[in-house]
Amino acid sequence: MSKVILVTGAGRGLGTDIAREALAAGHQVVATGRRPAEVEKTLGGPQDNLLVTRLDVTSLEDAEAAVQAAVDRFGRIDVLINNAGNLFTGYFEEISPVQMRRQFETNLFGPMNVTRAVLPIMRKQRAGHVITVTSTAGLVGMEFTSAYAASKFAEEGWMESLRYDVEPYNIHTTIVEPGYFRTELLVDGSTTWPELSIDDYAPRTAPRIEDMKSMNGKQPGDPAKLARALLTIAQQEKPLLRFVAGADAIEAAEAKAKELLAQAEASRALGGALAYDGVHA
Repeated sequence: MSKVILVTGAGRGLGTDIAREALAAGHQVVATGRRPAEVEKTLGGPQDNLLVTRLDVTSLEDAEAAVQAAVDRFGRIDVLINNAGNLFTGYFEEISPVQMRRQFETNLFGPMNVTRAVLPIMRKQRAGHVITVTSTAGLVGMEFTSAYAASKFAEEGWMESLRYDVEPYNIHTTIVEPGYFRTELLVDGSTTWPELSIDDYAPRTAPRIEDMKSMNGKQPGDPAKLARALLTIAQQEKPLLRFVAGADAIEAAEAKAKELLAQAEASRALGGALAYDGVHA
């Protein structure tokens, strides 16, 4: 069944693959990005089923304008895929407060802006699906990613709660947690290196940056296959609430689940007896 699918960050990486695969599958696609002319060129030029429009996700005004353009062109929005994001790397003390806020503006408040603009349309339709691409870093904190992981953990909490807000209106939600895919996340323009430099961290910072740069283009995941998987989920009658994408992501999720269970059990004696009993020392 053909759907109207709005994709953020469609100018490169996974967003481009999602838009291409959706068009090939016969869907009507609203492909958005900060430079619409480049988005359209990347997708092969004008097409009957394609609307390309400007969208900087950090701007609520851009989000509202893009959503209105989508409705004007196609009459509805069935699926929103929040894909746009970036990566601020570094040890916490070397990430400036400005960088930390910029990370959250794009990775958390950005998808919130677009979703805020789309939900009135979906509520009116009494149908819709919000798919938000987070990361394995939204499940598992890792070295050198404190800003990115913090934004992705926050994004996951928002999406988990949003599910209950919109379920009564037949609006579905799906969290997507990819592992390492060749999505251009590690290229300049998507990755920002730490702004500050602290001597204690210096021996670790430079090697970490080189390791990350060397990974670009060598990640095991195929973004075209991930894009097709997301379109499969978008067609499900009862879509997955959480899609752990990639063998490495599944392994990380299983390890985190075991760790949580172990820590809950270890906390049982101390944490399980904290109910108020009316007695104070």
